[in-house]
Amino acid sequence: MTKIILIKQNDIVNLDISVITNIIEPKLKKEEVISLEQTFTFDIEYPQPSSDPRELSEISEIRLWFIRLDGIYPWIPFILDPKKGELARYTAMLVPHQFNRVNGIQYNSEALEIFVMHKLFIISDWLKKQNIYSIFRLKNIAQLLGYDVEENFFKKLS
Repeated sequence: MTKIILIKQNDIVNLDISVITNIIEPKLKKEEVISLEQTFTFDIEYPQPSSDPRELSEISEIRLWFIRLDGIYPWIPFILDPKKGELARYTAMLVPHQFNRVNGIQYNSEALEIFVMHKLFIISDWLKKQNIYSIFRLKNIAQLLGYDVEENFFKKLS
C-alpha cells in the first residue's frame, strides 16, 4: 500500500525535512524498516504561476530540499514506490537531466552512472546494518534506473 508524504512549500523554502523524519525515525527505532520498503510517494505542493513551464525537478528550491533529504537519508530510494515513478522523480531531483518531448526525461549519463553506483554502495551498507541485506533488492534499484549490474559486483559488497 502506497503512503503519500505531503511536502508543502513552507517545508521546501525552510529546508525542513521533519515531515520525513517524523515518519521514518519511529520505524527505525522499532526495527520496522522492512515495512517501509517501496511504500512512499511524495505529494509536492509548490504553486507555480501558469506562465512557468518548468517541471518540479527544474525548480532549484525543490531540488535543494531533495539534496538536503538525500544528505540526511541517503538510503531513501529503498522506501520510494517505483511503480508510481517515485524513484525516477527522486533521481531527477538529484541528477542533471533534460526533458525531451518524445523520449521524456534524459539524464546526464555519466552523472546517472555515478548516482546509481553511489546509491548501491550506500544502500548495500545500510541494508546490512538493518539485517535485511539482499542482492535482489540492490539489483532491482539498479535495474529501475536502467542498469544491469553483474552479480559479481554485489558479491564484492557483501
